[in-house]
Amino acid sequence: MRKINLQRFATVDASAGLAATGTILGWSVDGTTFTDVAGIQTTPDIGAAPDSIDVTSLADTKRKSVSGLAAAATLAFNVIYKGVNFSALIPKDGDGVQYKWQITYPDGMKATFTGSFTLTVQNAAVNGAITFTISIVVSDGPDFTPAPTGA
Repeated sequence: MRKINLQRFATVDASAGLAATGTILGWSVDGTTFTDVAGIQTTPDIGAAPDSIDVTSLADTKRKSVSGLAAAATLAFNVIYKGVNFSALIPKDGDGVQYKWQITYPDGMKATFTGSFTLTVQNAAVNGAITFTISIVVSDGPDFTPAPTGA
């Protein structure tokens, strides 16, 4: 029996802020159909900061800079180990393939990017959950799509 996530059908009012509950990370080979990664615990900062290009001349009395190319960092997602969520990614771990990734926030806003990934199982502790990290080296993006109107 397939479970239906009723949260996906609810209208989310983000006018006062937005809780992260319901945020989904998905991956795809071609960017058309995404497979959700179950158990996402944390997401990293998403975005790309521009490099600074020094354009200071000897006639200037203060350093001057202009924005250069935006550089996205490696994105590390912490995930609760659920067996299936990890085993589905193992064959793709470190294969160098540029997968399509999509983060969907509770109000419908999306961030998409492309990149290869590696897996790391985190330390285990007494009375602690087993977790792993998906580290994605971003080759393109991230690009944002705003939440649908009315969300």
